[in-house]
Amino acid sequence: MKFIIDHIFLLAIVILSGGALLWPLLSMRGKRASVLEVTQLINRGKTIIVDVRTPEEFAKGHLPDARNIPVAELAKRMGELEKFKTRPIVVVCQKGSRSATAVAALIKAGYAEATSLEGGIDEWSKQGLPLKTPSPAKPSLVK
Repeated sequence: MKFIIDHIFLLAIVILSGGALLWPLLSMRGKRASVLEVTQLINRGKTIIVDVRTPEEFAKGHLPDARNIPVAELAKRMGELEKFKTRPIVVVCQKGSRSATAVAALIKAGYAEATSLEGGIDEWSKQGLPLKTPSPAKPSLVK
């Protein structure tokens, strides 16, 4: 009987330690949010949106109230986000890969509430949600 109990105990340790090794991979799911989850965060308020695409991509359309900090500039411009360190930060790119890289850097720097928009702008648009684009220049009335 002791033999069976010892093996069950050993098996439990193996399962738990395997789970502990997999936890970082499993917990990365919590660092991405669906379009629905992001809209809920935005509706709750106090959410900061950081678009890490290039300025040219950003100008073609971005989430309302998003600030553009290209992923290549994030490390040197992270100070711009310092006052938002305890607030939810949603990071956006075109498809989700650059934003995942940016979220990892933000989390490493202490931005625990950083999350990536799953599927990026492509998924946001696919769901029919609005993008903000620059207003066309108004014609001058002065002749």
